[in-house]
Amino acid sequence: MAGEIPDLIAEARTGTGKGAARQARREGKVPGVVYGGGADPIAIQIPYNVLLKRLKQGRFLSTLFNLKVEGQDDVRVICRGVQRDVVKDLPTHVDFMRLRRTSRVALFIPVEFINHEDAPGLKRGGVLTVVRPEVELVVTAGEIPDHITVDLEGRSIGDVIHISDVVLPEGAKPTIDRDFVIANLSAPSGLVSTDNAEAAETEAEDEEA
Repeated sequence: MAGEIPDLIAEARTGTGKGAARQARREGKVPGVVYGGGADPIAIQIPYNVLLKRLKQGRFLSTLFNLKVEGQDDVRVICRGVQRDVVKDLPTHVDFMRLRRTSRVALFIPVEFINHEDAPGLKRGGVLTVVRPEVELVVTAGEIPDHITVDLEGRSIGDVIHISDVVLPEGAKPTIDRDFVIANLSAPSGLVSTDNAEAAETEAEDEEA
């Protein structure tokens, strides 16, 4: 069930304090620290371009990473803060927290839609409008799902699919405490036009009668 966790490659940083951090930045690295998980904090540094690319991909603070540091065991981490230059808005320091397999963490999980061919609404030319291609769930670090599944079998035009309609992995819980919409099946524009025309004709006949 666990999804593929992206690697984040870092280097061990010798020395601590402002001097060592400034030296790392001069070398094109962003200094950081890894803490928690019942182990001592370790000082790291990440190539600036690597970190900037990850930040631009979005959701950096809610992505679980497999942190790889040469000479040390891989560890699962989640970012708990990115300090930025107040003028340039570029990263200057990053904090990561280690996670045990039993740790609970909020992550965005992709939504997969299946059985399109068994949805009467789609057969009639209906359109599946995906409101949330990802859903933020609180999950266990050791049991991260690849995706959650929405079964479209039997779905008709006008149906609205809520999070309560989805069978979530055991132990997973949405971060939003309401029954939000994931997708809906709407009528194609041609069908809407036909329905409107039929309604207009019916109204005209009623007026004539």
